[in-house]
Formats: sequence, structure tokens, C-alpha cells
Amino acid sequence: MAYATQMTSAGARSRSQAARARLTAYGFLAPAGTLVLFFFFIPMILILFLSITNLATTNFTTDVLKMATSQDPRYIVWGGNFERMFADEYAPEILFNTFFYVLFTLLLFNVGLGLVISLLTTHVNRRAGFFFRALWILPRITSPAVYILMWKRIVAASPFGILNQFNELLGRPKANYFQEDPWVFTIMLNGFIGASFGMIIFTSAIESIPKDLLNASLVDGSSLLQRVRYVILPLLRWPLLFVITYQTLSLLTSFEYILLFNQGGAASNNEVWSLAAYNRALNTYFANAQWGYGSAFAVVLVVVLRSGEAAANARMLAAQRVTSDYKFHVRSISKNHGDNGTLITANVTAWTDSDIKNLPVQWQEP
Repeated sequence: MAYATQMTSAGARSRSQAARARLTAYGFLAPAGTLVLFFFFIPMILILFLSITNLATTNFTTDVLKMATSQDPRYIVWGGNFERMFADEYAPEILFNTFFYVLFTLLLFNVGLGLVISLLTTHVNRRAGFFFRALWILPRITSPAVYILMWKRIVAASPFGILNQFNELLGRPKANYFQEDPWVFTIMLNGFIGASFGMIIFTSAIESIPKDLLNASLVDGSSLLQRVRYVILPLLRWPLLFVITYQTLSLLTSFEYILLFNQGGAASNNEVWSLAAYNRALNTYFANAQWGYGSAFAVVLVVVLRSGEAAANARMLAAQRVTSDYKFHVRSISKNHGDNGTLITANVTAWTDSDIKNLPVQWQEP
């Protein structure tokens, strides 16, 4: 009897300790969960709801019930915003601008320049390389407002712009860079920031390569270019994929530098998709802040971002099951929603010159 009582007491203490451990874990997770709830889930739900409405400053109402039950087309329009968006006269130009901006900023700076800086600074004196990389980080840690003011001072019209002052000294005609070359400076001012991110990732990856591999290539008589081509770059495959994926998603959502630089409106010819969502929802250059219409632009962007993120996850999971010489193609992605979250299943084809595999992968998301 006493033994049974002791066992019952020990079991109760064990359950109590387990309960306290769970509460402690939930307590540590609570701040992060609160931030995700208020700054991700609630805004996402609001954007989804607004995207099926025609709510704007001209018909604003705080009566949500009236809005949801009203037959007035000023409120619930369902897919009307999306139909209007794809019929927008500026939509093809905005789509092209977005593709152009992401592609060239990514290739020339975020990946290209970042990789070049990493390769150069890891093949010179260590202190000199560290100092040069620190200089390239400065644009990223500088306040966006200050950074843009510096660029605007450089390209401002005469007599204030630094470039125009040099043009005057050299006897060249003065230029209005804001109007003549908006894309050149839009890509440059974003690219110098993005290059620093790629530089950090690539430098870490290069310095983690075993020295034995590099020394073996030296013993075999390889030149610097051969060492980069046949040893370093193949080992940077997954850091490259990470930088390309992350920076593509980042560029699709960034617009603050374009907005601060030259307002980035339809008249400036460098309006991208995320800036179009902001301008239509919160700016008044259309003489009316159209929250519902702007939210429809944002929903399209969210769908694209989520699809790109899922495809990148599928490739990375598939890569863990084969050797590094395989290439990948994501054929399909499906989602099953349950009580414990969302189960995502993807079918990935992996192939080399002599082999092909079908690799189904799964992962869970909350």
C-alpha cells in the first residue's frame, strides 16, 4: 500500500514537472509568437479581406458588418480588384519593371559583385581583406534616408550635383540624371546594399573550404582562375542558391529606396510591383488612397513569394538525398491543411548526364 502511494506521488510530481516545463517553454515562445501574430498573421488576414473590397478614402466606413452585408459595389467586390489590376494600363510596364529590376540587380550586384568581392578579399592579405569588406558593409548599416540623401546629392541637377560639377570641370554637358537614367541609379543604389549581403555569405563559405583541397590544387599546378573554376565555385553551389533565393524575395518586396530616390511613380518609369501596391493603397497620386485595390497587388506578391519559398525548400531537401552533381526541377507542390499545421508535399526531379531520379519531399509548416 505504501509502495503504491509512493508511486502515485512520484507520478504526480513527474506530471507536475512536465507541465511546468511545458509552461516554461510556452513562456519563452510567447514573445516571438506575439510578434508573429500581430505583425504577420493579423496584417495578412487584413490584406486578404481588403483585397476583396473596394474600400478607399472616398467611401471609408468603420462599420464592418455594413460593409460585409452591403450590396453596394463600393464595398465587397470579390474578384473585381484583381480583374481591374490585370486590366490596368500600367500593369504590363510594372511587371516588366519588376522583372528588369530584380534580374539585373541580382546578377550584377547581389550575386555578381558580392561573389567578386569575396573572391578578391579572400586571396589578399587577411587584414586588408577584412578592411575592404568592412567598407562594403557601410551602405547596409547606414540609415536608408541618409544613404539616399547621399545618392541624391551625387546625381542632383546643376549646380548642386557632384556628377554635374565634374561634368562642368571636364567641359561636358550637364545632365538631369533623375530623368535620363533612373534605372541605372536605381539598380546601383540597391545593388551596393545587396552586394554586401552576398559578400558576407560567400566569404564565410570560401573560408570554410578545407585548406587541403586548395593546397592539393596548388600542388597539381592549377592557376588562380582554375582553382576558382574547379574547386571554389562548385563548393559554393548551395550558398549561391541561398543568396539567389533570399535576395530575389527581398528585391520583390523592397521599394523604399526607389520611393526615397525619385518617388518611383508611374510617371518616373521605374515603378515596381511592391511600390505599385504602396502607391495605390497609401499614396494619393491617384487622388484617392485605394486600400482594397492596393491590397490586391499585395496579395499577388504574397502568392509569388510563398511559391518561390516553397520551391527553394523543395530543392534544398531533395539535395540532401543525392550527390552535389545533380540538377533539380520542382514539378509540383501540394498542401494539406490539418490541426497540427500544413503538410507540404513536392515532387522534385533530380538528374545528371547519366541518371535521373524522382524525389518526393515533405515538410511541415505551422
